[in-house]
Amino acid sequence: MYIEIRKNGKSKKYYLKQSYRVGAKVKKIVKYLGSNLSKEQLNKCSKIAEKLILEDISGKDILEFELTKDEIKRYQQYDKKIKIEHLQKLNWEHFTEQFTYNTNAIEGSTISAKEVKELLEQKDKVENLEEVETLNVAKAVSYIKKSKKKLSVALIKKLHLICFKGTKNFAGKIRKVEVVIRDNLGRVVHVGALAKEVNELLDELCIWYEKHNKNYPPSLLATIVHNQFEKIHPFQDGNGRVGRLLLNYILLKHKYPPINIRLKDRSEYYQCLQKYDQNSEIVSMLKFLIKEYRKQYK
Repeated sequence: MYIEIRKNGKSKKYYLKQSYRVGAKVKKIVKYLGSNLSKEQLNKCSKIAEKLILEDISGKDILEFELTKDEIKRYQQYDKKIKIEHLQKLNWEHFTEQFTYNTNAIEGSTISAKEVKELLEQKDKVENLEEVETLNVAKAVSYIKKSKKKLSVALIKKLHLICFKGTKNFAGKIRKVEVVIRDNLGRVVHVGALAKEVNELLDELCIWYEKHNKNYPPSLLATIVHNQFEKIHPFQDGNGRVGRLLLNYILLKHKYPPINIRLKDRSEYYQCLQKYDQNSEIVSMLKFLIKEYRKQYK
């Protein structure tokens, strides 16, 4: 959301704007805030308008991604760039260490790659919640490697429970609060789905996957599931880690190798997520993941 100022002589009129997507169309909601407002008045009116906009968008932003046969062929070009490698036990250990370190570090964990390795080798005793979450994420990697279950809301909640058991009192529970994410300047960069709609939207996502999992390219399936999950933002915290586990869960189900999104590439990763959030643009993330694959298996 952003504030637009329209000047007419000495008068200033303020509007709060938000874009949202319905199918292939991008629409905008505009709320008039008032004219010649003080900073305090503008802040107060913006908060009221923001709540009204969220209510207006409710139910309109659903997953709609249907491809023609020609479009499917075009997306298959990305899969041809992926080098398929089936990891042996030792490589799985290395991947688990790297994924666990990076996926936690992206979310602000201060545990180093060396410390992650030592924790997973059980050289040190677990002393704090960060270390518990480190071991939990490694357990979640093991779970997606072995699990044969279908994509479902129950599976998504299970992954969250594994990751945050013993560290968060809402582990495995869909949020009941609204989520608005702001940048360090206070600007809204992402609005999660309304809490009352999260379960329904997750159901839609799982149904969409089951509908297309035999005819869409695996890289596209995994990317859409991951991006749409992040857009819904179903948990109070921990969505990034669970989303990246889901990405790999889908890849593994289609016999593709898992992928590790690196901490040093976090900025580009977030930019790709934002493009999907704002415009349902998926190609940027697909290209980004191909680059991460190449770095990983170079």
